[in-house]
Amino acid sequence: MGIRVVLLEDEELVRGGIRLILESDPGIEVAAEAPDGSGIVELVAKHRPDVVLTDIQMPRVDGLEVTKRVTALPEAPAVLVLTTFDVDEYVHAALQAGASGFLLKDTPPRELAAAVHTVASGEAMLSPRITKRLLGAFAAGKENSDARGKMDRLTPREREVAIAVAQGLSNAEIAGHLYMSASTVKVHIGRIMGKLGASNRTQVAIVTHDAGLA
Repeated sequence: MGIRVVLLEDEELVRGGIRLILESDPGIEVAAEAPDGSGIVELVAKHRPDVVLTDIQMPRVDGLEVTKRVTALPEAPAVLVLTTFDVDEYVHAALQAGASGFLLKDTPPRELAAAVHTVASGEAMLSPRITKRLLGAFAAGKENSDARGKMDRLTPREREVAIAVAQGLSNAEIAGHLYMSASTVKVHIGRIMGKLGASNRTQVAIVTHDAGLA
């Protein structure tokens, strides 16, 4: 069974283009689409998607509110946010609300489909090229004392793993970088999320960045 996606985008031509890109991948099915997020809870309940791919700026109910509503659901699907970056001030808030990651609207088609596979598998879509710039723009170079306090709860090894997550590395890449097995990385990330009060890898990255560690 393929990855089921609910697609939210207010511009019809853009939405149609994204649908064609996604459905060119035999492992992805666009189960439903809409021009905004006003009916997202009902769409998720009806179609049981693995991923909600949402524009950040939409009329009526935008991507930030979509993220909040979806991540509050039991057995919530992953949320992947589309952004034009330069004008999307809500992206940081969407990530804090539990979005699994974000993509620029000019992302190449192959990378768009790959991102859907990535978040559907439970990992975050954190491009090192974009993530550091985005999170740094909101942190404005200022360390957050609350974030530093949370990071102090981690063991030195857990801190290394958290920094690697914030740098956008996958579990396999972290395992190779820190000379541990992928299963050990997964255990560490679970413990890190518990100690930081994070619901996903993206929130781990945000806390790590806010603490000035990445």
